[in-house]
Amino acid sequence: MIALLLLAASLGAVQAPAADVQTAPALPVPRIIPPPVVPTLPPAPSPSAPPQVTGGVPLPPQDWSALPVLRLRRAVAPSLDASTFVQREVLAGRCGGATRTPQGWVLNLDLALLAAADGRVRRVTPRAIDCPTVEQFAAGLLLGAARNNVDLRGAATDSWYRTTMVFAWKA
Repeated sequence: MIALLLLAASLGAVQAPAADVQTAPALPVPRIIPPPVVPTLPPAPSPSAPPQVTGGVPLPPQDWSALPVLRLRRAVAPSLDASTFVQREVLAGRCGGATRTPQGWVLNLDLALLAAADGRVRRVTPRAIDCPTVEQFAAGLLLGAARNNVDLRGAATDSWYRTTMVFAWKA
């Protein structure tokens, strides 16, 4: 009966008494905002684009093979403790990139170093080998070895260099 009265009232045929009709407050119509479009890949840099910069320091290029080899003015003696740390990380299962050789075990880690024209080291970037503790450890070793020791060979601007650290231990 109420449904018929409401239907009739909406058609204008019957008017319901004002006391019997209750109206709900008008609800605000929600505004639907679509989610932002997020690209799945970063835009490809143009060949003439400047290198990416993070915190004022450029990132190393993607292809390290074209970088000159890092030369140090003074030789740095290898440390047995360095390989011992890496060996412990491998034995603990936190690093799986070591290779078995007839002499024992070897883990190679490529690093890129950005040196300023005045010889200051601006950035050391290890190549990711899925072993962050060893990557950061090696970056720290290289930073210490290269401080005031990079042979710039007359570089007039900031330059990237590459090197490889080899950690070895007996089985």
